[in-house]
Amino acid sequence: MDDLRLNVGLLRRKVPNLTSAARQVGLRPATVSNLCTGKIPVGRAEVRTLAALASLANCTLDDLIIRGEKIEMIETKIKTLDLFAPLAKGGTVGLVARPGMGQLVVLAELLYRLKNDGYQTILLMPEGEHRGVDDLAENVDVITHSIGETNRKIIELGGGQEIIFVADRSHVITGGIQELQENLQEKGIHSVTTFLVDLTGDAVDENLPYGPLETLWQFDADLVARHRYPAVSPLGSVSSVLEGAHLDQEHFAVQQKALKLLRRYRELRSLVTVGGIDRIPASELQTYRRGERLEAYLTQPFYVAEAFTKKPGASVSLQETLNDVKEIMNGSADSKEVAELELIGSLQP
Repeated sequence: MDDLRLNVGLLRRKVPNLTSAARQVGLRPATVSNLCTGKIPVGRAEVRTLAALASLANCTLDDLIIRGEKIEMIETKIKTLDLFAPLAKGGTVGLVARPGMGQLVVLAELLYRLKNDGYQTILLMPEGEHRGVDDLAENVDVITHSIGETNRKIIELGGGQEIIFVADRSHVITGGIQELQENLQEKGIHSVTTFLVDLTGDAVDENLPYGPLETLWQFDADLVARHRYPAVSPLGSVSSVLEGAHLDQEHFAVQQKALKLLRRYRELRSLVTVGGIDRIPASELQTYRRGERLEAYLTQPFYVAEAFTKKPGASVSLQETLNDVKEIMNGSADSKEVAELELIGSLQP
């Protein structure tokens, strides 16, 4: 049962307005979202839920549930993304943030990195003036101004070219993104990884802001307030790559242990905020200290922000990240000051 997954692409094509459609048949949008990203394994879903989704998509359960081939991960060499919510190649990723939380900086950095890795990058220019969009445009190969123009450009590039496509969420609401993805599927083009960004911040207050997604990056106001960048929440972000059948077991074990540590650290930090470090039981002090160090380590200097951070950008392979996180969790970094771990690459010089 572990290698079963939802056919998210089919759901996206057949039920563009999945949020409202799910509610109308008595399904919780959050449950549907968690099934799409793999946070809830298909094997643990209620039969009623799966049957309702199949009915909405006007397909059979056999069409809706597929025996998953390995979902390929795009390694970004950004520590917190690769560890907690990896990019699914050819999938759709949604960024959920309020304005000013650094989502466009993360996108600009990804475009810079992936363009240098040989991906063709396309930006569907959003309407209106939005701070930070010009920084995105610096690292794209093609700028388009409509869904139709985007469709033509991608078809011109063909199915052999790996493509990164960035668009504003407004095109999800109008149905344009679904139409584009359906057209590309019909043309046999499956090599487009789509990033959807909400420039208004409206998606923060919705359970299912973009329809079915393979990856969801949720930005964290608490991390922003403490200048912990990139401020992508390890606890709130999910990816279909993290389904048990697709994830390397070392990655899965480290990721789960790190999540547990960060979750407890957040709880302890709230005690410290109210009453100081003395409020933490002696037995929990080590957990607090290691959580503090892990959170600091997950910050990272970006290439596109070197002028602001005054630090050179850093790339850290997934294996380096796993090794470093294990060291922090087992106490090998206990002697380091928290400040030594902020805005660095890997632990090893």
